[in-house]
Amino acid sequence: MKAPIRQFVLRFATGLCALSAAVAEWAAQCAAGGTGGTERMDRDLIEVTIPQLHHFYETHKYTVSQVVDWYLARIARYNGVYKPFEQVFAADARALAAKEDAEATASHGPLWGIPIVIKANTSIEGKVTTNGWEGFVVPGHELIAPRDATVVARLRAAGAVILGHTNMPDFANSDTTRSSSFGRTGNAYDVRFSPGGSSGGTVTSVTGNMAVLGNGTDTGNSIRMPSATSALIGVFPTRGLVSIAGIAPLDWLLDNTGPIARNVTDAAIALDVMAGEDPLDPVTKGSAAKAQPAPYEQYLKPDALKGKRFGVPAFILAGVGVPFRGTPAVVPDVAAEKQAAEQAIALDPRTRAAFLKAVEELRSLGATVVMDDSVLPASFAHSAARISTYAYGREGTDLFLKDFGPAQYHSSADYERVMGEPLGAPMIGTEPDKAEFQYGDIKIRQRTLETDPDAERNFWGPRRRVLQDYLDTMERLHLDGYVYPASQMPPVDETMPQDGKVTDGPHSATSWVNMLGVPAVVVVGGFYESGLPFGMEFSGRPFRDGDLLGFAYAWEHATHHRHPPALVEKGLLPIGN
Repeated sequence: MKAPIRQFVLRFATGLCALSAAVAEWAAQCAAGGTGGTERMDRDLIEVTIPQLHHFYETHKYTVSQVVDWYLARIARYNGVYKPFEQVFAADARALAAKEDAEATASHGPLWGIPIVIKANTSIEGKVTTNGWEGFVVPGHELIAPRDATVVARLRAAGAVILGHTNMPDFANSDTTRSSSFGRTGNAYDVRFSPGGSSGGTVTSVTGNMAVLGNGTDTGNSIRMPSATSALIGVFPTRGLVSIAGIAPLDWLLDNTGPIARNVTDAAIALDVMAGEDPLDPVTKGSAAKAQPAPYEQYLKPDALKGKRFGVPAFILAGVGVPFRGTPAVVPDVAAEKQAAEQAIALDPRTRAAFLKAVEELRSLGATVVMDDSVLPASFAHSAARISTYAYGREGTDLFLKDFGPAQYHSSADYERVMGEPLGAPMIGTEPDKAEFQYGDIKIRQRTLETDPDAERNFWGPRRRVLQDYLDTMERLHLDGYVYPASQMPPVDETMPQDGKVTDGPHSATSWVNMLGVPAVVVVGGFYESGLPFGMEFSGRPFRDGDLLGFAYAWEHATHHRHPPALVEKGLLPIGN
């Protein structure tokens, strides 16, 4: 989109937001009985859980319409500062709330009247799937979704009320949240700092009590690291437990989606709804037989950590790099090692200290924590680095556009023909630093996974061997899971350069979880001296998602680390940054 047009759209949108803020706040006050009623709702709804909200509905303390109006007023009040919402669907949300209020209680689902948000790469029928990129919002050529993503359809069927699409970086391809389609999202605990990426819009809206929960997507850390920056529960399900059909891919072999919530109970309820087999996502086939039986709330026990054993991956503490999307077999070891070294992320001393403090808390709850150089050492990271997916990126994009693209384009080739320029490089595998290696004349050309003769040595074989190593280590040391920092550093200040440049962090060393497809969950590990959150991550065995939620619940139940941020109505950064 041309700069003058984009500036006009932003100014127009800002004006509309200001007007809607006044109207929404007035409507919420009227619905709740004036200013006093609003104050009462503030007390009741800040940090409200799904069970508490359902109790309010069942006892007729509040209607769904009143609650939705309260959330919309809060969005209108704070979105101009923190900018977690790229699109707000106020009229749709109010219409659905009124419909739910008119229905008999018995017909309501497990997310009855729960205000939620959806990340902007996840298709909502009739809405623009911006994917954070200006190329999908060009007037007359927007990527308008012809149908709901599978997870959106499941959440709707359960009674959730969608408030809007949350901001994200272009293509979900960043560890912070700055988009060319909308702008920058700030951390709710301090707007100057990054909420991480790429699910930064979802985490800021949820931790800031502008929604009860939301979905995130995760290709290399993008549910878990942002949850860590914002004192939230971020769930990365076993790949195949939840369908990714209808989510614009960054890398369809690594992508995943799961719930982001303020507490483990809400996350478990949401995962129940989101999970299930889907013919549009072949990876989900047979998952029902492999997964622990639902509902996931049954695994939430306060003593779930007692007697459990966790290993700390040595390579994470050592800061050994695993290049995002891996290094293909054609690249010689010397070049692969150079790439890994360049992308290695040291563990910040502040994060190490916060993690070691959390380890002692974990031990005090009856768990054993094994910290040993033999627990997933550097050799594990080097092997994981050879799980290479980059050559198959365009295939995933074309599969997505085939079913969820707009009428004008159903493939990357269609897009280029219609628009006169190609799709973004991360979606079609043409980034120079990924597609070309500075070693001889090695170029990574796009291929089809199912017919590629090199797929076994590039992807399937390394993945199988590294997963076995992960599981063998659990068997050898009698581990119930692994525990480690969800990010290698605290949230970073985006008002000043980091290492001489505008930051693209904070960063994580957890992309290997995506490469293996094992489940992981982030919990609130505590807070840094700065007042910003520290997040700790558990990972476990495939399809033992209930066990992980149990560990997270027991931790939450015992520590009570989370506290909500104090939001401000005037930001320290100008709109549009």
